[in-house]
Amino acid sequence: MQNKRKQGALYERYAAEYLERQGLEILEENYRCRMGEVDLIARDGSCLVFIEVKYRSGRTDGFAAEAVNLRKQKVIGKVAAYYLMTHFDTVDVQCRFDVVAFDGKTMHWYRNAFSYSE
Repeated sequence: MQNKRKQGALYERYAAEYLERQGLEILEENYRCRMGEVDLIARDGSCLVFIEVKYRSGRTDGFAAEAVNLRKQKVIGKVAAYYLMTHFDTVDVQCRFDVVAFDGKTMHWYRNAFSYSE
């Protein structure tokens, strides 16, 4: 299990470095609260971005982005709402939900990958 955590942390770092090169400002890495966790929180201009990073070495478990299913999206949405309330005192902040997926050595950045769901 520890190797998977290390591998996940490595790909989260790759994603953060890539997104910074694309102009995003990384605000949080591995943000955890009682609602769950989100891999990265960034600012893209005036927009707050909640980012899930997934890695798959092969296709036996499907594509990496497919792992961000409705259940995971709901958790990320709850974490986002909690973050907004604790850091901005409101949920009325422009935000989006992105996924950075690594399929082997190929990276895909899905901007606005899903909408907020409760």
